[in-house]
Amino acid sequence: MSSGLSSRNQFAGKVTAIHAGPINTEVAITTHGGDVIVAVITQSSAKALGLAVGSSAVALVKAPWVIVQAGKPTLKFSARNRLAGTVSALRSGGVNSEVSITLAGGSLVHAIITNDAVSELGLKVGVPATALIKSSHVVVGVPL
Repeated sequence: MSSGLSSRNQFAGKVTAIHAGPINTEVAITTHGGDVIVAVITQSSAKALGLAVGSSAVALVKAPWVIVQAGKPTLKFSARNRLAGTVSALRSGGVNSEVSITLAGGSLVHAIITNDAVSELGLKVGVPATALIKSSHVVVGVPL
C-alpha cells in the first residue's frame, strides 16, 4: 500500500473497536493478518471520517515515531501499541538505520533509529524486537 503518502508505515484493515470519550476517541484497526494498531483521535475527527466498527481504515505512522525495544520485553510501557515481532531487515545510512520488524500477522513496521542505537541494542536480522508506538502518533484515514 502506498497511496502516494510519505508515511513508511501504512496498516490497512478494519475498525474493530471504538471507545468514545468526551474529547478523544480510541480507535482499534485490525489488519488483514490480525495485527492491531490503536489510535487516539479527536471526537470530531472520528465523526468526520465516519468511523464505525467494520468500516475500512488505514493507520499511518511515520518511521521516526517508532521506538524499538530489542529482545523479549522486560518492561511495561505507557505506549498503547506494543507490537512484538522479528527484525526482518536492516538498512544503514550515514547516521541512521531503517529497522524493519515483521509482526505475527505479517505486517511490517519500519523504524528509523540511529546507527549507534542499532549497535547498542544488538539488532540483527532474526532477533526478536518490539515496536512501541504512542496511540497519539497514529493518523487514521478512510477510503473516499
